[in-house]
Amino acid sequence: RFPLDAILLFMFRQVKERLKKEVAAMKNQFPGFRPGLVVLQVGDRDDSNLYISMKLKAADSILKADPTDFLKVLRRIVAVNENPAVHGLIVQLPLDSINPINTEKVTNAVAPEKDVDGLTSINAGKLSRGDLGDCFIPCTPNGCMELISQTGVSVMGKNAVVIGRSKIVGAPMHDLLLWNHATVTTCHSKTLDLAEQVGRADILVVGAGRAEMVKGEWVKEGAVVIDCGINHIPDSSKASGKRVVGDVQYPSAIERAGYITPVPGGVGPMTVAMLMKNTVESAKRFLQTYTPGKWSIEYTKKKPQEPQPSDAEISCSCQSKPIGELAREVDLFSEEVEPYGRSRAKIRLDALKRMEKQPDGKYVVVTGITSTPLGEGKHTTALGLAQALGAHLNINTFACVQEPSPGSFFGARGIAVGGGYSQIIPLEEFAFGMISHVYILQALFDLLVPLRKGQRSVSPAQLNRLKKLGIEKSDPLTGTEIRCFVQLDIDPDIATDSGSLENEIMAILSLSSSEEEMQQRLAKIVVATNKSGDPVTTEDLNVSGPLAMLLKDALKPVLMQTVEGTPVFLHTSPLADIAQGSPSVLADKLALKMVGSKGFVVTVSGHGADIGLEKFFNIKCRYSGLRPDVVVIVATVRTLKMHGGAPPVQAGLPLPKEYSHENLKQLERGCCHLKRQVENAQAFGLPVIVAVNKFSCDTDTELELVCGQARQAGAFDAVQCTNWSEGGAGALALAEAVQRAAKLPGQFRFLYDTQIPAADKLRTVAQKMYGAKDIALSPKSIEKLVLYTKQGFENLPVCIAKTHLSLSNDPMLKGVPTNFMLPITDIKANVGAGFLCCLTESVSFILLYL
Repeated sequence: RFPLDAILLFMFRQVKERLKKEVAAMKNQFPGFRPGLVVLQVGDRDDSNLYISMKLKAADSILKADPTDFLKVLRRIVAVNENPAVHGLIVQLPLDSINPINTEKVTNAVAPEKDVDGLTSINAGKLSRGDLGDCFIPCTPNGCMELISQTGVSVMGKNAVVIGRSKIVGAPMHDLLLWNHATVTTCHSKTLDLAEQVGRADILVVGAGRAEMVKGEWVKEGAVVIDCGINHIPDSSKASGKRVVGDVQYPSAIERAGYITPVPGGVGPMTVAMLMKNTVESAKRFLQTYTPGKWSIEYTKKKPQEPQPSDAEISCSCQSKPIGELAREVDLFSEEVEPYGRSRAKIRLDALKRMEKQPDGKYVVVTGITSTPLGEGKHTTALGLAQALGAHLNINTFACVQEPSPGSFFGARGIAVGGGYSQIIPLEEFAFGMISHVYILQALFDLLVPLRKGQRSVSPAQLNRLKKLGIEKSDPLTGTEIRCFVQLDIDPDIATDSGSLENEIMAILSLSSSEEEMQQRLAKIVVATNKSGDPVTTEDLNVSGPLAMLLKDALKPVLMQTVEGTPVFLHTSPLADIAQGSPSVLADKLALKMVGSKGFVVTVSGHGADIGLEKFFNIKCRYSGLRPDVVVIVATVRTLKMHGGAPPVQAGLPLPKEYSHENLKQLERGCCHLKRQVENAQAFGLPVIVAVNKFSCDTDTELELVCGQARQAGAFDAVQCTNWSEGGAGALALAEAVQRAAKLPGQFRFLYDTQIPAADKLRTVAQKMYGAKDIALSPKSIEKLVLYTKQGFENLPVCIAKTHLSLSNDPMLKGVPTNFMLPITDIKANVGAGFLCCLTESVSFILLYL
């Protein structure tokens, strides 16, 4: 007759050492991996606190849940279920809440594969029917069985009595003893002959939750007694005024029992040991299907049809997977996903915060040569490349593209979301709405700064405006000070039109990395200049805060998918002429975190390498801090023929016959333009790959000529692409070339230093990107530069708005124009977006589309 203290200590150390070896083996196979355990506690019960104090050393974290909010408890559980770093989740029972909480719903919300306490209906059901090898056994009953086995007493054929019928101890203990061939009787507080039943027990397990309810004289001589109870009774000799006892009257029971567990320090440590054992087992099961850094995603490789259907017909024939399922496959948590229908969802910025310490993947930017009005197929190639990397090479890959703008939608070039078997689906779910015009109103001082209980209510933004006016007080103000505060004194000749404001707001959305940055940028928007030459901002008008509130949801990237199931972020549509013309910084940043260090993100820049790529690097990358690894330039035989002297292509009209006949000399002449664009991309220090988008009228000889010319121009590689008609399979050669190029050491560099004068920045871009002889500043643009220098805006990057149909400002000049002047006719300071928008003679602020 003795307590099980020595056995407990031996067993606990034995289990601990065995688990250490198993965890060490996991870490050797998967460096950095460790089993993760989370305990969820609802309320603040004493017995729960005692158990949790023992579990704390084994658990990664103890989550406290609001005992008054059932839905918050469930959301906490769902978040842990979806976290791949957590392999075990236990809900500490009983739940302690002032409001009724359905314990069954809470425990069943735990994913069965993470239910290391074995309390879900699935695990309990498997245990009750004897499937012991295919479930998690509750920790306390499992610990009890381990203790019994260490005594040397065989369970088989013995009379076992279990007092208590809870789902935590009693019911599963009954099942375990039964399937280990004991004859089991379950008793409880209402059992009439409880003492008689206890007296027949060879093995007695008590978990009724009543202090010392089992008397020592009831216990059969030599019985194994396992006391699972934890109760507090008054004890004036203790500093706390109470002491912990079990459900068995220990001092008298130890005189009769063969073996007995003490309380505290008995079953509790074994429960923790079994908890660790189950958690390690859960981690081992997880690793059986786990590949570090790899998504568990299913792709759909669609078999192309001949003749090829229209884009709309292809989209309709593809069954996109539910957006929630796609989000789970790419390791997003459900609380980070806001579904909008079946096929698209906004992604909360919390996801980026959660992943901020994860390494970025490889960053690929797709651009093009100076195209015909029909376009080069940049988006189609970008999506095809993403499908090839993802669905065909099984690499985590995201595509990031802009939302379609009205210009691309209604023009001849398609809707800028790919085409054929390399497009985003479903086609009908794209939103083409632009942000509505911003109407800015003036108001009187008493309306702007109302009196409340005799005091002026001055907002932080209004205090900033007062400081900018040199007014160091807020109340009372003199008549002159009130007039300065209320009357903006806008110079109508330098006021900003609403269309420019709309475009700048879209650019701000695209360049912001957080809500805080967006609000700061919105506050800097210059809406006008007063007659003293000072800028009037949205913050002066006290509208930057409301603007930020209105745009909060617009800052979230939209998740969709391609024909083959590759994930895509579709976000923002800044124009490629008077803005940077590329998907949002947030979409790119989030995608780079999600794909992991071995994954790829394929993004797109608007227009050709001379315009869109230059702005992508000098504006977007300067603010985002991201550095691409590879540049892909998309070219077509038909466009190079145009640059070689073929008649211009007109939207809506059939291609001239010269484009459907082989003319190698004309094509070779046009390749001088390809060479120039390769050099433009190389100016930023990155490897360049040329993707030749193949059309049905192209001959093999023509395609080989273009690839050869591209390599001679210094391209890392040049490959043919047929992804429009073949999906990802048609871009496999491109994907493999991108993989090779991404391994080269990066030597990225900007084209200019923002600290040099604005005119020199303009000259650098004009000469190095367009091949201009020099720039010609109009009197108006010179006047603007003087004004912006005075206002402190000279150090902003420049954004040149010119035609995308030529390297020059003349859309009719093809090939590589030389010896031309680039006329700068006007300049607009987009201070919020963070660049100077410089217009050339070929464009205006009106009707500029991507």
